[in-house]
Amino acid sequence: MLMNEPDNRFEAALANDSGGRKIGPVILDMQNISLSFGGVRALTDISFNVKQHEIRAIIGPNGAGKSSMLNVINGVYRPQQGEIIYRGQHRKNMDCYAAAKSGIARTFQNIALFKGMTVLDNIMTGRNLKMKSNFLMQALYWGPARREEIEHRVKAEEIIDFLEIQAIRKTPVGRLPYGLQKRVELGRALAAEPEILLLDEPMAGMNVEEKQDMCRFILDVNDQFGTTIVLIEHDMGVVMDISDRVVVLDYGKKIGDGTPDEVRTNQDVINAYLGVAE
Repeated sequence: MLMNEPDNRFEAALANDSGGRKIGPVILDMQNISLSFGGVRALTDISFNVKQHEIRAIIGPNGAGKSSMLNVINGVYRPQQGEIIYRGQHRKNMDCYAAAKSGIARTFQNIALFKGMTVLDNIMTGRNLKMKSNFLMQALYWGPARREEIEHRVKAEEIIDFLEIQAIRKTPVGRLPYGLQKRVELGRALAAEPEILLLDEPMAGMNVEEKQDMCRFILDVNDQFGTTIVLIEHDMGVVMDISDRVVVLDYGKKIGDGTPDEVRTNQDVINAYLGVAE
């Protein structure tokens, strides 16, 4: 519940946050974004920004437009109105490929892994945009292609060590429990070495212990790699504990924006989550 005090279940995870992060300037600025599907308005004139190295949460009731906003950021959807300013470049739309090449990676609400492939091979797919050898050289596994793949496998193994999944590195993903699959999906996104990491409900369906682990990894990614994180999450204990700033959507409109403490006491946000007494 939004008005609760921060949830102390995540104390262990938060203990790993150094507290020494330095929030930088605005790296992503969403200006007056509006998105419609036919006659349905998913987003209406929404503006907010994301600062370098911060953890920026997007919250709101079901159907508020949160996933639609992530899809606008990484180019899955193209808004009818508004502009995206990313690293100082003005873009009316963000193309998926351009977003990935420029340092924006994404995980999904529903796990989108290759279930028949191993953990290592799934994480290796996140290195595709970093590979420079052509298809023929890769097919022959010759010369530069072979050296390049060895280098990328070293990076993948580093991510596996970071996420503490060494014991399952050769296990097909489809055989893993849900919580570990979510961790592998995080690993695949990290393999792209993103500057901004978009997380769509990274803790959905997890038990308390799995949430603690995921909180710890998100904080470590932000702290150790300096990765800027934009996340959607329904667990308000998690949001209020790990986020630097929170933007609140309701029926496709922005109703709140600020620090966790500011959002927690915002009457419009309280009304959206708890309802208004007759």
